[in-house]
Amino acid sequence: MQAIVQDTYGPTEVLELREVERPRIGPGEVLVRVHAAGVDRGVWHLMTGLPYPVRLAYGLRVPKSPTPGMDLAGVVVSVGAGVTRFGPGDEVFGIGVGTFAEYARAPEAKLVAKPEGLSFEQAAVVAISGATALQAVRDHGRVRPGQQVLVTGASGGVGSYAVQIAKAYGAEVTGVASSAKLDLVRSLGADHVLDYTREDFADGTRRYDVVIDIGGNSSLRRLRRALTPSGTAVITGGETGGRWLGGYDRQLRGAVLSPFVGQRFTTFVNTEALEQLEALAGLLEAGQVVPAVDRSFPLAEAAKAIRYVQEGHARGKVVLTVA
Repeated sequence: MQAIVQDTYGPTEVLELREVERPRIGPGEVLVRVHAAGVDRGVWHLMTGLPYPVRLAYGLRVPKSPTPGMDLAGVVVSVGAGVTRFGPGDEVFGIGVGTFAEYARAPEAKLVAKPEGLSFEQAAVVAISGATALQAVRDHGRVRPGQQVLVTGASGGVGSYAVQIAKAYGAEVTGVASSAKLDLVRSLGADHVLDYTREDFADGTRRYDVVIDIGGNSSLRRLRRALTPSGTAVITGGETGGRWLGGYDRQLRGAVLSPFVGQRFTTFVNTEALEQLEALAGLLEAGQVVPAVDRSFPLAEAAKAIRYVQEGHARGKVVLTVA
């Protein structure tokens, strides 16, 4: 099969399209013929091995998986021992290993059936970003009907889902983005939009019960000004490019501050649970969440797709079309 391969950590130049063997599946795993694979900022982190703590989990000197990619959508080819939820021919989406390839293996527990009305390209960009947004809004923001919710980075991969999920949970949503992307944020269902190049969401004009902070690097002081006295800030993004913490120090400082103020600052490490994928599938089937796909690239242009995302051009999600 053809696959994108990297032998070392580095910039997009380390990626090559090669002919490699199909992956072998073990008990509880599924072999998927990949039709499309999602591209997000996490791919860049795993490709470069930055910040350095990434390498503790994914390989100290070289990547444990030479083929990047986790998001996928495709058709089941075969299943391993003990797999009961899927069989050959089933259309699925979810999280696999080395998905920038014609075939990829995936744990049964990280796949769900693809909704009939969804294309493979749309389904391929749901799992990682959608699950991150779901956890930010539902589990850590604890968004309830009638609350005022602010989403920074609302036009990005996670932000585009956070806006829609917060709306599905009954919130009044304000999305922050650049002027060129405000139309996208409106189309996602945001009740209000703010152009961060012209407006300051922390100017005191409005205060929010929940801030889902994905884009930019707002100081904790600014976030406090945007929150109600008992509001919650969920810090899920904000990268500085540092080689050791990469901006994560802001999350750590928020966790230290939270016990001493009336407002709550929280963060989390994205988990990959079947329940989250099933919840997302339900929102997709109900039409409450629609993946915002900006551009698609062929598999051979994976490096170009990653650069497009990393340079901040994407409006929503970017996808690789494999077959």
